[in-house]
Amino acid sequence: MFQYFDKIRELLDMVEHTERPNILKAIDAIVKANLEKSSIYIFGASHAGILSEELYYRAGGMITINAIFARELMLDRQPITFTSTMERLEGYGTAIASTIEFHRGDILILHSVSGRNPVIIDMAMAAQKKGVCIIALTNLTYSQSVSSRHSSGKRLFELADIVIDNHGEIGDAACNIAGTELKVGPTSTVIGAAILDDVIVEASRAISKKTASQVPVFYSANLEGGDIENKRLVKEYTDMIHYNF
Repeated sequence: MFQYFDKIRELLDMVEHTERPNILKAIDAIVKANLEKSSIYIFGASHAGILSEELYYRAGGMITINAIFARELMLDRQPITFTSTMERLEGYGTAIASTIEFHRGDILILHSVSGRNPVIIDMAMAAQKKGVCIIALTNLTYSQSVSSRHSSGKRLFELADIVIDNHGEIGDAACNIAGTELKVGPTSTVIGAAILDDVIVEASRAISKKTASQVPVFYSANLEGGDIENKRLVKEYTDMIHYNF
């Protein structure tokens, strides 16, 4: 019973202890970007893009996180298999990146469990050429067990400045089904969200100690006065915000 809960607890403990140095690097990078008014972006394809939504425009989230969404990779696209086609189409990630005004010193968080598909590789390469710091959230065991689908032969972890391993299983699903070889219960979303939310929490706490300005964190719009406070914060951090408010 409750095999999934047990697995998530095991993975969270493993990530906390094993990935601490890399998580600290990511925290420092996010703090630096906020203090220097550099831009912070996040991108993932299909289900990996759920973490882009997790960090973007939400109560208790960092205002200065800019999510990159691509219509052909969203899960409401029909037929749903078309998202896989586009994720594997070399050049599509480059086209998406061309719509973003990356600058040296910016940060791009890229989430891909396998790290093998062209859209994520193209995005990383395009941003890297502009001097952007790449933070990769991936599964190293999984990624190292597969070949790249990109003509460069590269996988995401080979392009990133900071790599955080989610320590999931090959194929992502983690729980056994008795009498079969199948596994059920992907862990990458839960573990990835915990990792990135921890980065944002600790970065926000560090920013509060380094600046007299208010930390760029959204108030809940359902709190009295929340909308007013959010508008004030958006105005203060407007140079780092690249979405309509």
